[in-house]
Amino acid sequence: MSDQLRPRSSRSKLSTLARHGRLKKSNPVTTVFKFLAAALAVLMVSSVSVAAIAAYDVASSVKPGVHLENEVKGKPAQEFSAIKGGVNLLLVGSDSRKGQPAVFGAEDATGDLNDVTMLLHISEDHSNASVISFPRDMYVPIPGCPDGKGGTYDAMSSQKINTTLTYGGLACTVLTVEALTGLKIPYAAEVQFSGVMAMSTAVGGVEVCVAEDIEDKHTDTYLKAGKHTLQGLAALQFLRTRHGIGDGSDLTRINNQQVFMSALLRTIKSSATLSDPTKVYSLAKAATANMQLSTSLNNVDTLISIALALKDIDLNKVIFVQVPTGNVDSGVIPIQPDFDDLFTAVASDQPLQLGGSTGRGATVDPNAPATPAPTATPTPTPGAPVTVLPDTATGQTAGEFTCSVGRTLNNQ
Repeated sequence: MSDQLRPRSSRSKLSTLARHGRLKKSNPVTTVFKFLAAALAVLMVSSVSVAAIAAYDVASSVKPGVHLENEVKGKPAQEFSAIKGGVNLLLVGSDSRKGQPAVFGAEDATGDLNDVTMLLHISEDHSNASVISFPRDMYVPIPGCPDGKGGTYDAMSSQKINTTLTYGGLACTVLTVEALTGLKIPYAAEVQFSGVMAMSTAVGGVEVCVAEDIEDKHTDTYLKAGKHTLQGLAALQFLRTRHGIGDGSDLTRINNQQVFMSALLRTIKSSATLSDPTKVYSLAKAATANMQLSTSLNNVDTLISIALALKDIDLNKVIFVQVPTGNVDSGVIPIQPDFDDLFTAVASDQPLQLGGSTGRGATVDPNAPATPAPTATPTPTPGAPVTVLPDTATGQTAGEFTCSVGRTLNNQ
């Protein structure tokens, strides 16, 4: 049985705080600076797709950042240079209804759970990046986390990872993933529903491929097989659908999210988006209006430096991967040694290569654009040896065209 939550401080129960902030008035100089920051930071979507841009209005926002144990303050980037070395950044998607549109239900309808937990790793030489997803129903040990009142919640031996926001906020999720992976994570951001909706709209919609009909009465998602351009609520519901994808599990939902994320990244990296200042500005604004940042990220210089480290990475060298897991009662647990081997490779900064499995929630698009044949034999790139992941680590590259495997009501 999982351990019970026992706060050491005088706080008697958990509370979920709505995080809001007002914007200060800006002058023309800061407006121009923020626009430049937004234009560069929009490229951060190469890393974490559905909510990774975090540069618009950071300088003028009064929202306090979340302190992380291993955060790095660093020095301001000089002349907008790329950050030196590798980067580990945790992106958390909250399912809290606080401050969100009424369409998602009453503010007290849910707690504050991390519905999505993804780790971005940028290599030391900025030649590749990986986005690693942790299933929300994965049982993990949770270390002692700050309770926000100067005390600490007791550590727990086995809880679902999606409860870490409830137990200690963004800092607790970071501490948990650090303990789980052995990595230090100096940067983190939390995003809510509205940000996802606004970002998909800002780029004019994201085209996704559906291999078989998707029917999900829980999220009101009904899509016929074929291509669909999704934005706003439709895009968010596509990302949230579980019952209408694969086998109805959270694992196949992650596969579905990877289909969307790779398509979003291709849209962002296209000249149609990057050459349109309005889209660039709107995209950055849409994300940060609904984000809570760590104090290490609540700095325009840092955001720009991370964006510059990502902007030139080839789509085929951005890997979306789901951690290896096995089923247990009402959830999943990490599969060993595959799980530890994955993070040993990440810690050693070795480039990752998928073993070929997209997972049961996605499949290769049979109508994908043909890849031009190389005109000459490629010259091997010096560097760390490539780690080929086992099939238990499912996913795809950002350059791969895939389709979501749908599931109809008759099969649920």
